[in-house]
Amino acid sequence: MSSSAQKLSLNALIALVVGSMIGAGVFSLPATFARATGVAGALIAWTIAGTGMLMLAFVFQTLAQRKPDLDSGVFSYAQAGFGNYMGFAAALGFWAGSCVGNVSYFVLIKSTLGGFFPDIFGDGNTVTAVVISSMILWGFHVLILRGVKEAATINTIATIAKIVPIGIFLLVALFNFKTGIFSDNFLGYFAAAITPSDDLLLHLNDYGHLGHAEAELIREAVATPTESLFSQVRGTMLVTVFVFLGIEGASVYSRYAKDRKDVGVATVLGFLGVLLTFVLITLLSYGVMTRAELAGLRQPSMALVLERMVGAWGAIFISVGLIISVLGAYLSWTLLAAEVLFSAAKSKVFPAALTRENENQVPAAALWLTNIFIQGFLILTYFVADAFTLALELTSALSLIPYFLVAAYGVKLASTAETYNINPENRNKDLIIACIATFYSALMLYSGGMKYILLAALIYAPTSLLFFKARQEQKLPIFATAFEKATFGVIVVGAVVAIYSIATGLIRLQ
Repeated sequence: MSSSAQKLSLNALIALVVGSMIGAGVFSLPATFARATGVAGALIAWTIAGTGMLMLAFVFQTLAQRKPDLDSGVFSYAQAGFGNYMGFAAALGFWAGSCVGNVSYFVLIKSTLGGFFPDIFGDGNTVTAVVISSMILWGFHVLILRGVKEAATINTIATIAKIVPIGIFLLVALFNFKTGIFSDNFLGYFAAAITPSDDLLLHLNDYGHLGHAEAELIREAVATPTESLFSQVRGTMLVTVFVFLGIEGASVYSRYAKDRKDVGVATVLGFLGVLLTFVLITLLSYGVMTRAELAGLRQPSMALVLERMVGAWGAIFISVGLIISVLGAYLSWTLLAAEVLFSAAKSKVFPAALTRENENQVPAAALWLTNIFIQGFLILTYFVADAFTLALELTSALSLIPYFLVAAYGVKLASTAETYNINPENRNKDLIIACIATFYSALMLYSGGMKYILLAALIYAPTSLLFFKARQEQKLPIFATAFEKATFGVIVVGAVVAIYSIATGLIRLQ
């Protein structure tokens, strides 16, 4: 990737950011938000998420300009700021989150097809669904091995293609928007006096092809006493994180950029466009169907909202767009995951074997490990009832760890005034932005709950063997500081608690 022909332009970098973020999550927004909150809660949630993620985007932009030698973005910032083990933790969190996120893409594709062929694909976790997903997985594996530039070009085409059905959905929803329904949905409270009834479920089924999992969700929602607005907003937090994953896409590929200044510009422009899209999809849906109706839709709920407005062809149209979108996002995330493993190995926080490239300069060893991990998790989805939700929330929790470390490095850089001999007047502004981004990342981890923090620890503990191997290859002590030892100790304790909680039923995976 050293030749100019292999370098990525500003438009290609923006496409990587947009392509990474607009994937499975955008098509699930109407029902996912409706199950948690109404219009007021959605506005608050998007304001929090938009502000926090924009601050994080600014941190990536600042670090790209002030630390151009750190070419791999997410993990390299954590390593530079807090040592090798924290660099490993950031790389592993990003990589594992990307892999689990890719599994959610496969589940959603098959769940979409399950709306048309329920006996074959079900909710996306049947034997047939797992087999077909595996075939797609290894088909993309072969494609990427042919060259990163070629795969990035295909991603750009997929990004353009998926914008069309989303744009049409927004246009149709705008013309079908009813202020009365919107105002009724504003506070988002299910009436506490209503009891679950077959009549309500039949009504929802008429419009939403209600499945068993969705029926149980709506039964619980209708029977639950009115939640506080705070509880409603908290219920959306991991969802907003999930749909914004990929904001670091341009930063990860900074070493491929034609101009390093394009990295920060692509990150901010891509984020703002995606944020506006997410907000419009969520709010316009509240003006088309009641919260109860939206909450009862199976995924992908955007397809069923359009079907409500225009008829059966709407669901087909969005479903096709979803498949294109998710395949494009899957390609982006596979590239990002392999690139992080490769770069981390080159920085010696992963074993040297992962630095192997093929004749097309693709990190082949890292790609193999990535797809083997995805394949293993794909097989596990067969045994999990709600694989999509589990993958979505676990992905968010894993990805928040490197985000937190990147934001904290921004705080450290501004606090110590490192690199601020150039444009020192920006130091206070950058410090405030980095502090907000750090607080936001910590708040999202808290909002997600202890369950996913413990599950993340369960992934971190055994995979730390890769870090041990890398240190042994260099004939260095495994941990360089007491802080690293303490951090690993906390992870091990978390993993033990996670195992105990799963075994005793305190944590349920299904």
